[in-house]
Amino acid sequence: MRDLMGMMGKVKEMQEKMAGLQEEIEQLELEGTSGGGLVTVKLNGKGNMLSMSVDPSLIKEDEAEILEDLIVAAHNDAKSKVEAAVQAKTQELTAGLPIPPGMKLPF
Repeated sequence: MRDLMGMMGKVKEMQEKMAGLQEEIEQLELEGTSGGGLVTVKLNGKGNMLSMSVDPSLIKEDEAEILEDLIVAAHNDAKSKVEAAVQAKTQELTAGLPIPPGMKLPF
């Protein structure tokens, strides 16, 4: 019975840590760039775009397709950084826990 109570305590502690992690993830702000810094996109930890900047030299009517591609590339760069940061923070939190391979946290 003592082991069960200890395990329940650990579960409660893990839930508190996960709530803190989710709050921390929401506060993340990461930038992605493309075109050598000509386009910058900033995302929050949930992957929502917060801001975008485009170098004025790219704003030309006949180069709209290039600009669109650079915006998508910058967004993807920022999103991959958010995902890597979330994964790193989750691994820190769950270090040493017997979590099955492939199980993604936070849910």
